[in-house]
Amino acid sequence: MLQTQSTVMDFDSALERFKSISLDKGLRLTHQRLEILRELVGAKDHPSAEMVFGRVRRRLPTISLDTVYRTLSTFDELGLIMRVPVTGDQGRFDADTSPHHHFVCSRCKAIYDFFWDEFDRLTLPLDSEALGRADDRRVVLRGVCTRCMGEQ
Repeated sequence: MLQTQSTVMDFDSALERFKSISLDKGLRLTHQRLEILRELVGAKDHPSAEMVFGRVRRRLPTISLDTVYRTLSTFDELGLIMRVPVTGDQGRFDADTSPHHHFVCSRCKAIYDFFWDEFDRLTLPLDSEALGRADDRRVVLRGVCTRCMGEQ
């Protein structure tokens, strides 16, 4: 059964995870990184780098877009966030790295989280090993969301 819900992480848990990974990887805990993390953790809309920049800039007027891009890239590489694959659009980011999937509306560009236990339990075909080792399995559905369908 398909389950939808908005998942917003707890900032304290995300901060502890960030501190642990930063210490392990030798990454400095800067005010800018903390504010970017705070913005991502509180976001329900899977923001783009530009969206994060605009929001964080209200609190840190001196932050640059380049800093936001580099920080998001670092966070993604460290597994602190995940990049939501959206075609023909800017990268979008999700602070919830727990197993879940995404529905992307082709009209309003909204991204919705959903959970699909049946898919998560599927065994990969043995032939897929010839392609390589799968480290992650995520579904991205694309279509028109119910809100946009109601506006027709």
